[in-house]
Formats: sequence, C-alpha cells, structure tokens
Amino acid sequence: MGSTNKYSRQLLFWPEGKKDQEKLQQKVVTIIGIGALGTALANHLVRAGVGEIRIVDRDFVEESNLQRQMLFDESDAREHKPKVVAAKEKLTAINSTVTIVSYIEDINANNIEAIVEGSHLILDGTDNMQTRFLINDVSIKLGIPWIYGGVVHSRGMTTTIIPNRTPCFRCLFPNVENGHGETCDTLGVLSTVVHVIASYQITEALKLLIEDETYIREEMLQIDVWKNDFDLFPFQLSLNETCPCCQKRNFEFLSKPNRGYFVSSLCGRDSIQISPTDERKIDFNDFVPKWGHLGTLIQTPYLLRLTYDEYQLSLFTNGRLFIQGTNDQTIAKRLYSTLVGD
Repeated sequence: MGSTNKYSRQLLFWPEGKKDQEKLQQKVVTIIGIGALGTALANHLVRAGVGEIRIVDRDFVEESNLQRQMLFDESDAREHKPKVVAAKEKLTAINSTVTIVSYIEDINANNIEAIVEGSHLILDGTDNMQTRFLINDVSIKLGIPWIYGGVVHSRGMTTTIIPNRTPCFRCLFPNVENGHGETCDTLGVLSTVVHVIASYQITEALKLLIEDETYIREEMLQIDVWKNDFDLFPFQLSLNETCPCCQKRNFEFLSKPNRGYFVSSLCGRDSIQISPTDERKIDFNDFVPKWGHLGTLIQTPYLLRLTYDEYQLSLFTNGRLFIQGTNDQTIAKRLYSTLVGD
C-alpha cells in the first residue's frame, strides 16, 4: 500500500500501531451519496488510508453544492461532472494508494446488493429516508454494519447500526411513510454541522474498521451546533422485538419490482428522476440529432442535458433521466416515454 510515513501521526494514536493501520488498509467501505456528508466522509477515509472505498451517487455537481460539498469546485460545476467522477479525481490526488471505485448510479433494490457485497462497512451520505431503509435492509440481510448520518439547518443526527448487536434503523424509525418536509432545500444547512456529523460517523467507522469496538457508541446522537444542544438517546429504549426487518427478516425495501423503471421525486428540488430497472446502454450520438432541434443541448462524457420548454432534462448513459421543472410523475413519465423511449 506504499509508505506509511503519511500515517505517522495516526500510527501514534492507534492502540496497536502498525497492526491497526494494516487492518485499515485491508478494509472495503461503501459510501452511498457523495454530497455534503459523503464528500466529508470520503475525504477522511482516504486520508486515513482505507484500502478500498466505493462511492455511489446519481447526481452531478451544481454551483449550489459548493457551499458544503468539500471535494468539488467551480470547474466541476461548469463541466456538469457527475459527483462520483469529480470526487474520485480529488480523492486520488489526496492518496493514490487507496482504491476508489465509483458508481454513477441511482442506488435501488436492483443494484445495492451487488454494489455493497464484500464491504466491511456502509456509510450513509444520502438525503432521504427511503434510501436509508433500503441500506438498512441490505445491512441486516448481509450482516454489514452501517452508520447513519443526517443534517438539516443547524441540526444533525448519527448512529451506528450493527446487525445482531444494536436495534436496526426500522426499530429507531418504525413509521416508514412519515415525512416531515424538512430538507436542506427547504430549511437550508450550515456547512459546519455537516463536518461535525461526518466526524462522528468517521470516528465510529475507524473503531469498527480496526476492530476496536470497546468504545462503540450505542446511542443515537443529536446535535444542534447553532443552539449548542447535545443529546444522546440510548438504544435500550429502541429495540423492537417485532421489527419486520431485524427480527422477522422481511426485507420489503429490497423486494421492490425489478421490471420497468423506478420513479422518484427529488426532495425539495421540483425534480423527478426516472431510472430503468433493466440494463441499458445509451449512446449519446443517437440522441444528439433527435434532441438537437428541441432546445439548447449540452453534451459531456457523462450526460446529455436538454432545455426543453420549461424543463431541463439530464440523460445518463445507463438510461437514467433527471427532469427538473416538475414534480408531477405523470408528466415525467410522458417525457421519458416521448424523448427516451420505454
């Protein structure tokens, strides 16, 4: 894995020094979501020297991301780079001895098991509860620990889920359909709370990765950095003996239909995403002559972006389509059928 000189201060900290660093270099971590939390998580893991990091995100860099998503810059936004592509470039420049595997994917029931298989840990960098319930399902099914993190406004929460040891996410949040409407797009977010929560996530991650679980935190941590509020909620109060996931092993979020396509609203963004569930390979050269006369067209190696009437469409090479300018799924499906094809 190269010289350990870059880890000299870390080696002084580890309980077993070089042995712990070698453990770290043998581990595989999957980060789902490379936004505010995800970029901070990836930055810390790469600098710590984790052997392989898999990064998964469906989105591309926008100027509004730069306030809190630490691996991106203005050139990434100008070039409409997929987040995982821009992140991989930065992470490799930080530590070339770490293997970075990137997936320009919308994580879903069809692909999550293949992506996380062989991982020692999953880190949550997402921004929606449905994806977290999906992560929880695959965590319990495959026996892979995961660390939840969420931030909005000046508040953040995090906890560590260890299969067969702690309550799972469904135990902690049993009402899977309840939404609260609080997102970074509706309430904003202070960049500092992102780094506070990411730091807690990574600290717990390092304990698991070097297999020193003496001080694993078995509580839900909640913090408001603006109001200086700090709370811990003990797990003993949260275990659900009738939990459909960790007790009954009913993985409903992994059991979504695997034919057709997934349609999802992007919280707070007046946007909809449509992802085909079958394997597709889009050749942009086939679409340029078809779309070129419809509106302003921008092509990059990763996406084709069309301004069409009041909508902005971003088509990816796997057939996934972002539709900005509507939250009406009927309209989105019609646009997909008309412009991409079923």
